Amino acid sequence: MMGPAHSLSGAAAWLGVGAAAAAAGHPMPWPVLVVGALICAGAALAPDLDHKSATISRAFGPVSRGLCEVVDKLSYAVYKATKSRQDSRRTGGHRTLTHTWLWAVLIGGGASVGAITGGRWAVLAILFVHLVLAVEGLLWRAARVSSDVLVWLLGATSAWILAGVLDEPGNGSDWLFTAPGQEYLWLGLPIILGALVHDIGDALTVSGCPILWPIPIAGKRWYPMGPPKAIRFRAGSWVELKVLMPVFMLLGGVGGAAALNVI
Repeated sequence: MMGPAHSLSGAAAWLGVGAAAAAAGHPMPWPVLVVGALICAGAALAPDLDHKSATISRAFGPVSRGLCEVVDKLSYAVYKATKSRQDSRRTGGHRTLTHTWLWAVLIGGGASVGAITGGRWAVLAILFVHLVLAVEGLLWRAARVSSDVLVWLLGATSAWILAGVLDEPGNGSDWLFTAPGQEYLWLGLPIILGALVHDIGDALTVSGCPILWPIPIAGKRWYPMGPPKAIRFRAGSWVELKVLMPVFMLLGGVGGAAALNVI
């Protein structure tokens, strides 16, 4: 799928988690619901770090473009080293390593560890990166006509303000993980969810997605998961723009309202 649809699906997924958490007796304070939805929207773009033309490659200028090239080469090297005889030949690393459940867990787990060990500056860095990506995804039309510096300033300012709100007692820095020293441990959860939602979205397209790597399926380690090919669609097609995106907005609204006990 394209960047805007990925970001919308990520935000909707976290709002749905908020509704489920409220039903399970662990309601999210509103700052956790808002910040988590924004992080998840940004994280839903991150798996495309293996593609030099993706939204994330433009988000941080030369830094993200260079990182995309490195990740593409790394992903391709891992693919070549682990593919089976049944796996197809490739010329690049797009939709391989960064589009797997293992990558999602490692990145999200690393963010959680960084948040609880790196203190406030680590939290601010995690928020900044994902808020910039959320702006690029959710407000893509405005972001593309704005300068990168303005988007970065918006991300940095928002990260500083939201971190201050979360730090207030009862606002959620210790949501779900309440032991001393576990503040912001939950930050990895929307990152994991966003990456997985991205992978599921890509699995709906023509090419599928090797979400379950390295688990072998039908003799392939990089089996492209997805529904029957007859109901898959091409990225950017009318199905994505006219059906899926409105559905994501509707589900997100319902999930957010349920999470806040409005409905």
